Amino acid sequence: MSETIIPLVLFALISTSTPGIATTLSTASGAQFGFRRSVPLMAGSAAGLATVAAAGAAGLAGLLAAIPSLQLAMKIAGSLYLIWLAIKIGRSGPPNLDISMAKPNSFFGGAGIQWMNPKGWAMGLGAAASFAALADGPLQLALLLGAVFGLAAAFSLSLWCVAGTLLARLLKTERQWRALNIVLGLLLAASILQMWRPA
Repeated sequence: MSETIIPLVLFALISTSTPGIATTLSTASGAQFGFRRSVPLMAGSAAGLATVAAAGAAGLAGLLAAIPSLQLAMKIAGSLYLIWLAIKIGRSGPPNLDISMAKPNSFFGGAGIQWMNPKGWAMGLGAAASFAALADGPLQLALLLGAVFGLAAAFSLSLWCVAGTLLARLLKTERQWRALNIVLGLLLAASILQMWRPA
């Protein structure tokens, strides 16, 4: 089993490490608040992806594919929430002067990002189809995918958050902080396009 699970682990690590919504938020939170205060956001995002992967294995991703109006509602809600976050990040200044982002995003905010992202659901369904042979049934597959994707996301997001904290040490002036926050806000807004691309 340990040999056959390696492709799944690699798939999960690569898919959770590539730049996107959760990685951009983790980087921004690390730069703005440091690693420790960003843990709830990262834990929520990892837990959210774990539940999405598990639900995909259990068949809920198929329901989303069958009901286009539900998928559209998720895309709209997710896009609006992320635009709001991108504006907050882009308008914030240095950590000690910041008013608009007075505290980091919460556990449920991190989880909600994953729950509203149709691409995450598509990834869960794709992983379930690709790695179904690793389990004896939908429940076992749901537990396996949930655990692997949750741990992979926790690891990957931690690396992005550490990158944000290291980047923050390089910034000396308010102007540099504002430039970083604008770039991170724009990257987050640009990552919304992934939600609207055809699967």
